[in-house]
Amino acid sequence: MLEREKQSQEEYVLCVNTDMLVPQDHLLRMINSAVDFSKIYGIVENLYSAENGRPSIDPVVLIKMVLIQHLYGLPSLRRTASEIEVNMAYRWFIGYGLLEKTPHFSTISYNFKHRFTSETVDKIFAWILNEIAEAGYLSPSAVFIDGTHIKANANNKKKIQEEVPVAAKRYAKELMDEINADREAHGKKPFEDEENETEEDNDGDDKNPPKSSKPCKNTSKKKLARRKKMKKVTKSTTDPDCGMFVKGDHKRQFAYEAHTVCDEHGYVLETVLTAGNVHDSVAFDDVYDKVTERFPEIKTIVADSAYKTPHICKKIFDDGKILSTAYKRPQTKKDGHEWWKYVYDEYYDCVICPEYQVLSYSTTNRDGYREYKSNPCVCQNCPSRELCTASKDCVKIVQRHIWKDYEELADDVRYTPEYAALYQKRKETIERVFADAKEKHSMRYTNYRSLAQVANWVRLKFAAMNLKKFAIRKKIDERLNSRSLAFLYIFLVFLQEFKSTRGKRVLLNSCSKSMKI
Repeated sequence: MLEREKQSQEEYVLCVNTDMLVPQDHLLRMINSAVDFSKIYGIVENLYSAENGRPSIDPVVLIKMVLIQHLYGLPSLRRTASEIEVNMAYRWFIGYGLLEKTPHFSTISYNFKHRFTSETVDKIFAWILNEIAEAGYLSPSAVFIDGTHIKANANNKKKIQEEVPVAAKRYAKELMDEINADREAHGKKPFEDEENETEEDNDGDDKNPPKSSKPCKNTSKKKLARRKKMKKVTKSTTDPDCGMFVKGDHKRQFAYEAHTVCDEHGYVLETVLTAGNVHDSVAFDDVYDKVTERFPEIKTIVADSAYKTPHICKKIFDDGKILSTAYKRPQTKKDGHEWWKYVYDEYYDCVICPEYQVLSYSTTNRDGYREYKSNPCVCQNCPSRELCTASKDCVKIVQRHIWKDYEELADDVRYTPEYAALYQKRKETIERVFADAKEKHSMRYTNYRSLAQVANWVRLKFAAMNLKKFAIRKKIDERLNSRSLAFLYIFLVFLQEFKSTRGKRVLLNSCSKSMKI
């Protein structure tokens, strides 16, 4: 018999609430029971007036709505607000009934743009981490650091070429002090200010010329151009804070980069956002300082070869920590001698070439590299000169950084089985974090513009990922504990019954023996 679909259900009246419509194993139920959201009031209390103004929407509701956006990878707050209107689980999570009107998306947007600043977002991120740490799920003894690019909301065709000053290195003064100390140890005069340096400085003259506010006449144009410390960059007119991402065969595009640190369990401990054209090693100092300040118990830093620089190696080892990194291929002459054929003799402070000739110390340049030069008279008749150098003067120059010893320490660590195994965990920790963020939480691109807005967006996304992982793990452990207790109870009951039965049998056997006697 044909039965048609009922077109109208207006005559049905059901007495239900949202709690009856949400499954007991729903993700939002796990999250709601995992943490105490009332602690948010203490975070945002100073952002509201106690006496003046209209009654506000509950700040916990606003933060929960943003968490829903990041938990389920919704692209925008407008879409999030519309989904919350029709989704019973979302309504239950924010504490709204079936007929209550949910907050408008513009209310959420306005609060997160004008009221909830970067400091508020940092406090929310730290609060979730503290909840995880108190439950005993954090393991920050070894941390994994890397960066991932996020496509910016910018048109690739709307761009300009702009000349900007090169950012000064944070360790420039420390490096220059050691360079000057090294030059003095080799009988060279220390470097002066760059504006006053001449070409004669690198030649090692003993006399120090008087300082002058004007550059000397014999300073080359190339050096003058270098000292201006300017570089050309491609800048977006749509979002000036992002940067052009260029890497290998990847498509050139404007992007941001999230430099992130996680622990062995995949919990994100810290993240710093920069433009897409900032190298990982440049942003390392900010990330490292923040994460070590919050977690001083860190012992090992696991990073890829992009972080294997003299400064980073020195900073980590000087702090009493270990850097576990990968092999970094040296940049040598193509089809020439292998790099390891040039052996450094620490005792005589020289380099031995593949033909067993000595390259003597020449100078220490401003970048911190000692230069070892060969004798042109010897190299002129060398049988393997074409494999060594293409210099017209027949001079081979080998450079060695003054902090090279720290890089060699990192190489020694790389061959240690313990740290080699730790490096293999990158694919299941930091790489997995980035994969989940992009596949499950829509972090491949951002709809926001400006560094501050995108930074808050990324930080909230990682906070939601930490919360999700923590809630699921806590629920699993509770189930395992309950099953273990149930099994233990059954075992104890069985043991008690076994003892009582066995005791009765022993008593009967003794009685029967006594009666026979």
